[in-house]
Amino acid sequence: MEVVATSVVAVFGTLLGSVVTHVFQRRTVIRSERFTRGERLRQERIDAFSVFGGALANYRRGQMDLWFAMHVHHAESELLEMRREAQRLRAAALEAMFRVQLLTEASEVVEADRRAVRAIDQIDRAETRTELDQERATSRTLVYNFISTAKPHTAVPGKGH
Repeated sequence: MEVVATSVVAVFGTLLGSVVTHVFQRRTVIRSERFTRGERLRQERIDAFSVFGGALANYRRGQMDLWFAMHVHHAESELLEMRREAQRLRAAALEAMFRVQLLTEASEVVEADRRAVRAIDQIDRAETRTELDQERATSRTLVYNFISTAKPHTAVPGKGH
């Protein structure tokens, strides 16, 4: 009987050990998957925010080129080419903005990206060089504001902002 009791305890101990091992391994797998998912999202956000910042800078340059073309009396064909380029750059900025919006639920990031695009939209509408300089300064500030607003959303999980 003693042998049977020892065998039962041994089997029970083995089963208990297996169950405990399984539980701990499962927790480790879940934690690892959660970390991997979070890190992948963080990397995608870094990429999206960077691409959007670059697209804003390009769109801003295109708008300034268009303003100078309109106010320095370039040939109509050159003006048309500049307008098309500005539109192409705006489309690229909007595409990048949409990607940012898909990757974050943070309303402050979404509002910052929209404000930056709207400010750049105004550059070619300036009537004077002074107005242009004001629009340039405003748009530059709002592009930098977007990056500052988005940065905390790229922090390594568990490391804070």
